[in-house]
Amino acid sequence: MPAAHSRIIAHLDMDAFFASVEQADNPLLRGQPVIVGGLSDRGVVSAASYEARRFGVRSAMPMVTARRLCPSANFLSGRGRRYAEISRSIMDILREYSPLVEKASIDEAYVDLTGTERLFGPAKTIAETIQARIRDRFGLTGSIGLAPNKMLAKIASDMDKPNGLTAIEPDQVSAFLSRLSVSRLPGIGPKTEKTLGQLGIRSVTDILKFSEDFWRERLGQRGLELCSKALGLDERPVEPVHQRKSCGAENTFSRDSSDPSILRLWLLRQSEEVGRALRRRGLKGRTVTVKIKYHDFQQLTRRKTLASATSSTQDIHEAACAILRSIRLSKPVRLIGLSLSNFTVFQEQLSLVPVEQQEKRSRIDAALDLIWEEYGPEAVFRAALAPKSPHESDKDQS
Repeated sequence: MPAAHSRIIAHLDMDAFFASVEQADNPLLRGQPVIVGGLSDRGVVSAASYEARRFGVRSAMPMVTARRLCPSANFLSGRGRRYAEISRSIMDILREYSPLVEKASIDEAYVDLTGTERLFGPAKTIAETIQARIRDRFGLTGSIGLAPNKMLAKIASDMDKPNGLTAIEPDQVSAFLSRLSVSRLPGIGPKTEKTLGQLGIRSVTDILKFSEDFWRERLGQRGLELCSKALGLDERPVEPVHQRKSCGAENTFSRDSSDPSILRLWLLRQSEEVGRALRRRGLKGRTVTVKIKYHDFQQLTRRKTLASATSSTQDIHEAACAILRSIRLSKPVRLIGLSLSNFTVFQEQLSLVPVEQQEKRSRIDAALDLIWEEYGPEAVFRAALAPKSPHESDKDQS
């Protein structure tokens, strides 16, 4: 690709990842419409195979709508551990070509390939090799965009799906952007697109018909960012270590509930999930946040900052229950969620919990983590989490 002074950034986006994994692992599903997500009527689609997409099914669509559009599809709840396992292996493949790999999500990543052509050849050859290795090893396809920066690489990876490879040279940026609808720019949702449409702006180059001062007056800082995007500018580096700002989980109920005992049960499940994720990453957090969404979609959040950081399931749950008690539930609850933020790396800290009690909680957490790592979370669980709740859910970990 470019001259030495220009960066070469690749963006890999796996094609219909969850659904494609199911098809690769089960030959009977190949060529068939597959929809992965929450299976209850209030669930949402996490991924849809390309066969299902031909019927209009898309990710984040209500499952009820997906069933109506494609009733003959294979509906699956998904296998999170399997997806994570393959994702880790794919990231390992990327790191063989550059130490600068930034995992953006379970199925996408940025790779800084600047300077790697001396070892592995042209960037396009590297991208084709990566695609072939993923296909040969897992039976999966991924689309790759190559460009001088992260924003353009991400846009490029979406231009020719599935299994596409789109490269944008530095001298092609203006021509490439001139062909794009504003909706292709990251951060431009339906609401912003409608606002821009009212100004007669349909394409990316239409943005540049107005001055920076115009956009600053209209949209403030967002307006200046819009101008930068329209020029194809993005100086963000590829960051191998991405520090999460929060870790959380939430559940949407199949039936609305105001029963505190049921809500506490779900908070315990979520505390278990969040605590285990933090312990695996060697992190502790101080701020516990509880989110409530009522049946009419009104939403509220409450948070509590602890005296010391923790990753203990029981500490998190006790704080979450204290928050729940402070909320006057005025109507039935549709969704409850919990998250921990304000992270620190594991270290000895003062705590209001007695040392003996802390050690006991740590031993329980460590024992459960060890068993789950080997046999999965269904192998053993806390007594309070015995499967006795009448409420099923669709889980969405953030």
